[in-house]
Amino acid sequence: MTDETDWYSPDAATFGDRVAAARETAGMTQGVLAKRLGVQLSTLRAWEEDRSEPRANRLSMLAGLLNVSMMWLINGEGEGLDPPQDAQGVSEDMQAILSDMRVLRAEMLKNVEKMGRLEKRLRLATEAPRHV
Repeated sequence: MTDETDWYSPDAATFGDRVAAARETAGMTQGVLAKRLGVQLSTLRAWEEDRSEPRANRLSMLAGLLNVSMMWLINGEGEGLDPPQDAQGVSEDMQAILSDMRVLRAEMLKNVEKMGRLEKRLRLATEAPRHV
């Protein structure tokens, strides 16, 4: 069985996973946290979905509001959260599967962003005036 301290490590959780878990533990909705940070709701959602990351000043504010360390948010080390209660007794195989799923999810989100950029380029290319 994996050591409890590994539950929020980079192998087991992403930055977004840690932000979401800390926000939920603090009893805040995404909207409330976004407002307290002075960011758009879509910005906070992007952080939790690992589509972007905050700058250092927002990261510091985020850690303070969530009562965790910046290092814990970044890499799962330092002052953070205890593992979820249902994580007790989870087999190494299940944790490996969860980790693989998180990696796949992050890769899929990156590919969706890339597809969006390509679609925009294609749209701009088709709208460009044609030289005859």
